[in-house]
Amino acid sequence: MGSVAKGLIEHYRCPESFVKLTLAEDLSEEAGFFAFGSGTTCYGRTAAGYRRPRREAGLYDVTQDVISSTSGLCLPFDPTEAVDNLRLERYPGARDSRLRAAAREIYYLLRPALSQSIRRRIQRFQLRGSRGSQFPAWPVDRTVENIYEQLLLLILSATGAERIPFIWFWPEGNRSAAIMTHDVDSEAGRDLCRDLMDLDDLFQIKASFQIVPERCYSVSADFLAKFRNRGFEVGIQDLNHDGRLFSRRSEFLRRAALINGYARAYGAKGFRAGVLYRRPEWYDVFEFSFDMSIPNVAHLDPQRGGCCTVMPYFIGDILELPVTTTQDYMLFHLLGERTIDLWKTQIDLVTEKHGLINFIVHPDYAMSGELKSIYQDLLIYLREVEATKKIWMALPSEVDQWWRERSKMQLVLTNNEWRITGEGAERAVVAYATKNAEGKLVYEMEPAPKQPRIGLDRLDEKSVSQHS
Repeated sequence: MGSVAKGLIEHYRCPESFVKLTLAEDLSEEAGFFAFGSGTTCYGRTAAGYRRPRREAGLYDVTQDVISSTSGLCLPFDPTEAVDNLRLERYPGARDSRLRAAAREIYYLLRPALSQSIRRRIQRFQLRGSRGSQFPAWPVDRTVENIYEQLLLLILSATGAERIPFIWFWPEGNRSAAIMTHDVDSEAGRDLCRDLMDLDDLFQIKASFQIVPERCYSVSADFLAKFRNRGFEVGIQDLNHDGRLFSRRSEFLRRAALINGYARAYGAKGFRAGVLYRRPEWYDVFEFSFDMSIPNVAHLDPQRGGCCTVMPYFIGDILELPVTTTQDYMLFHLLGERTIDLWKTQIDLVTEKHGLINFIVHPDYAMSGELKSIYQDLLIYLREVEATKKIWMALPSEVDQWWRERSKMQLVLTNNEWRITGEGAERAVVAYATKNAEGKLVYEMEPAPKQPRIGLDRLDEKSVSQHS
């Protein structure tokens, strides 16, 4: 498999013979922003046109330099490199400047002495104008999916193929997937975990609770067992939530060793960094199976950037489950929203690309008064879209297991029919990418294995009203 086609093949799990891509010679030495089709921003090296140091209007569109023939495409850029630059946030604006990094250090030194109202004023000040940023796109960025879809369209047009077979993204033919995660930031939040589990259970939704191992509150074996006994999951959130996990390499290595020890002690497979601070190039030190620290678009987070994808992806051996919706704290306290309208919009944008809907909801914020009612509205809505849009409500570890199994599955042509081989193949579905009458890329699926689904009519409406 050539590197130029590697990312596309891994994304779709399609036969290599259908992805006929070569790379033009003499890519530029320097990387920059360019376009690949209308509205699709890339960052990387190219063999044609010009590149911009910043995302701005008038980017050069390399689509005009793609050479098409019946033998495939010759591309003026490496899509695998461009996608990796986005997923790993290797583009200008995705990392703090030295001034911002220094200001962050000062803020966390002073934070214990600051009142909640002062903290929020500082956070709102930092976020001024951030939603107006052109890149990544707010409120959901789907650049990676757009790049891959544009490539398939060009391949179909160039080769004359009617359709390209691939392994569908989710088990049993589900159109998308969703996970609920709860970050427990304080002692008050810890003490509300049981009530939050009761509310989740009322809507038959299981979640993962990310626990801070040190300083914030005590963590007992009995406390952890209560989650697993009820079918919930335990993950690790940072070490002590002081915002300094990735401040220096030497300190990170010290803390990572402790975090790995807590993961073994807690039986935790997943990790999330406090405040979503991250350096994915350091993840090889972690012993987790999956991470949930990289936002899709980080305009509202202290660390800017975003991975620009709504799909899971591997960072070495760790699977990244990107955060594709706005955190409850940002929604309630920074944006001042008191409805789930933004979450609804994000769900629509993610499911249009068949991606992973990933929520962060804190017991510290979402279990009091009006905010509890808003969270309950979200749970009701999730159960509705689960049925109407055929969304797989899963635990993070279940998504991790599926994505790892899918990454090793193969499509095999037997008696002129495509079938899927590999562990977990009995849950997988053969799909096809093709063009519709308007020349747009669409997906078609073969019949999926039948699985029982639970609808809202199974919920006890009296019990729901009692939790309002």
